[in-house]
Amino acid sequence: MDTVNQLILLTAGLLLLSILASVLSARVGMPLLLVFLSIGMLLGSDGLGGIVFADIRTAYLVGSVALAVILFDGGLRTDVRHFRVGLRPALSLATFGVLVTAGITGLFAAWVLGLSWLEGLLIGAIVGSTDAAAVFGLLHSRGLELKQRVGATLEIESGSNDPMAVFLTIVLVEALLAGQNYLGWETLWVFVQQMGLGAAFGLLGGVLLGQVINRMQLSAGLYPLVALSGGVCVFAAASVLGGSGFLAAYLAGIVLANRPLQSGQNILRFHDGMAWLAQISMFLVLGLFAHPAALLEIALPALLIAAVLMLVARPLSVWLGLLPFRFPREEKLFISWVGLRGAVPIVLALFPLMAGLENAWVFFNVAFFVVLVSLVLQGWTVAPLAKRLRLEVPSGSELIQRVELDVPGQLGRELVGYRLNADSPAMSGELPKLPNGVCFAAILRAGQALDLCQLKNFRDGDYVYLLATHDDLPALDKLFASSADMDRQAARQFFGEFVINGEARLEDVAMAYGFNLPEGIPGEQSIQELFALRFAGRQVVGDRIDLGTVMLVLREIDGERVSRVGLKLSR
Repeated sequence: MDTVNQLILLTAGLLLLSILASVLSARVGMPLLLVFLSIGMLLGSDGLGGIVFADIRTAYLVGSVALAVILFDGGLRTDVRHFRVGLRPALSLATFGVLVTAGITGLFAAWVLGLSWLEGLLIGAIVGSTDAAAVFGLLHSRGLELKQRVGATLEIESGSNDPMAVFLTIVLVEALLAGQNYLGWETLWVFVQQMGLGAAFGLLGGVLLGQVINRMQLSAGLYPLVALSGGVCVFAAASVLGGSGFLAAYLAGIVLANRPLQSGQNILRFHDGMAWLAQISMFLVLGLFAHPAALLEIALPALLIAAVLMLVARPLSVWLGLLPFRFPREEKLFISWVGLRGAVPIVLALFPLMAGLENAWVFFNVAFFVVLVSLVLQGWTVAPLAKRLRLEVPSGSELIQRVELDVPGQLGRELVGYRLNADSPAMSGELPKLPNGVCFAAILRAGQALDLCQLKNFRDGDYVYLLATHDDLPALDKLFASSADMDRQAARQFFGEFVINGEARLEDVAMAYGFNLPEGIPGEQSIQELFALRFAGRQVVGDRIDLGTVMLVLREIDGERVSRVGLKLSR
């Protein structure tokens, strides 16, 4: 009994220590995942804790389940509206890009470590994919508001490239076990089987899970558990039948998130905590499993492999993978650098250990070292690089309150609230006209609810509550958010001093603001047409076009139509 209590105390203490350490990491800018991994190593057999943990299968089990939960949560936070600008480039990076990265890194690893080319490619496959836990965790914990095209591409890629890495790793491990020195055509069939079954289970599982949640009448606290257990079931079922469970979990989350869902906000909040718990548990266990002393023995070749991966293989794969999509140079540079490696390479490095390959520990230690280098160098510099490349856009306002209303037959309705200040647009005079489908729920003034029928205008300090949907929030922000909420000074610095309608002709804009159009840009063209041509119809907020003495910065977009741009004086 004492042993059980001690184990419970140790587990709870590790989780609490990891969470508390996140406060320090935020102050010094350290990636949270590096904190969790470091704590595990510090308490492991070679560290101060002296905890001996060498159970490969347990480490693999914890890592696999945790990754399934993280990918499912990542799918729940992926908006299909971002597919317009992020899906095709992300899929290119998740397939072709992984192959290029694994190939270049693997061949260099074979040379520097004196391994066979198949063993080298196995190392390349293990470290070849970006990690969903690392990318999701870093972007969300730093609160980065990236340009939609960049953020969508990174998140979709990191959620969808793990299946390719898993496939390559399994195929190469089986080839090495069989004593082969080549890969046959049957490899292509295995790839089709894994991806096809994974996609089918993910899409079908997401639809069925959504129907179950919407049709069942449960206690509010049970809906998140239904979603979680359903997501893990989809992952396990696809894996058992030979499909990619990771792809299935990610797609099931996407399908579930992009349909009206009972208790949707509760499900998201719950899974946010579960994703953090999965990340902490996974990195602690993998940290305990590692041996820092063994890492030092391969430090130099592993550092060279990490350098080739980050500075050669990943940038080249991004440049080739994004070639058809006209990404600006700054965006390709940033995406190249945010190829973070996290728990996935370490979990994949357990495959050779479980298979009993001759150089399995070499593969594991190299992968672990590469992950450490990636988290330290790339994880620490992502936020400064985004600002330097001007890829971070000003965030919108934050509502004072947002409560989901689980009204039968009215899924997706929310109660949203604003506190009005003197500079709120709604204070300009008469009550503003609300978007279709939105109505006032309550107006509070000095703690008292006002009669909506007798309300004539607003006053400073009023609290306004409205019944709306998520899609109505941008329009409501324009009506009720204060200048302070919208951070208009930051917006002015980013978008420019003047605001212009997207339908305006370029020659009219040039005449009004006193500048000359560069050669090759027809004056009769509208600003909308210029952006559509320059960005192949996939323009997003924050896109820039340099016209010499001025810069046009896309400020608002309605579907695919540019509605407003900022005019920024070049300096």
